[in-house]
Order: sequence, then C-alpha cells, then structure tokens
Amino acid sequence: MIGLLVVSHSGNAAEGIRDIALEMGGDDARIEAVGGDPDGGIGTSVDDISAALERLADETDGVVVLVDLGSAVMNAEVAIESIDDVECVVVDAPVLEGTLNAAVEASSPNATLDSVERAAAEAVDLFE
Repeated sequence: MIGLLVVSHSGNAAEGIRDIALEMGGDDARIEAVGGDPDGGIGTSVDDISAALERLADETDGVVVLVDLGSAVMNAEVAIESIDDVECVVVDAPVLEGTLNAAVEASSPNATLDSVERAAAEAVDLFE
C-alpha cells in the first residue's frame, strides 16, 4: 500500500484535504496531514513532517508527499532525508487535486509509488 502525506502551511487546510481524499480513497487509505508551525500559526514543521512519515513508514510500501508552497517542499525534503524506513517522493502537483488523484490511484491493489506519483502529477493538466 502507498501512503499519502499532505503538507500545508495551514493545519486546517491539510486536514480538510485529507478528509476529502479519504472519501475518494476509501476506508483502507493511509493519508496523514500536517500543517502549521509548532505554535499553531501558519508554517510547516520538519519535526511534524518527520513524525507523519515515520507513522506511514510503519504501514506502507512508500509515501507520496503533496505540498502547498515552496518552503513546505524544502521542509518535506529535509524530513525525507531523515527517514530510512520507506521510499518517499515529493510530487509537483496542485495539493488538493493531486491528493485526490493520488488517493484514488493508491486505493488500487496494483498501486506503486510510481503510479501514485504519476496520478498526482496528472492533476497539473486538470483544465487542459
């Protein structure tokens, strides 16, 4: 099973995206959401991202990470470097649409890290 990690500068946004994606991915989907800085403000936290990756590493064969803004990419990449237990990839995709596409693909019994990454990235072409 491939897990998903939604990283947003807003905890509420991350949770909302996760909730919608869980509806699309079904009951077995493994989706974590992290957002906000350690003080509850706007931002991202390497420690929170790392903790979520560790939880997903215990239950998945890989993790696709979707982010909202540039500094979230940087923090996700730093967190990934600290995790040895699971293969992870940060996808360049719109965070909401990409997460929904990824959740649907991840629900397939044949899903791979590559197929989920591709599904998320295809959201870039949503309006073309």
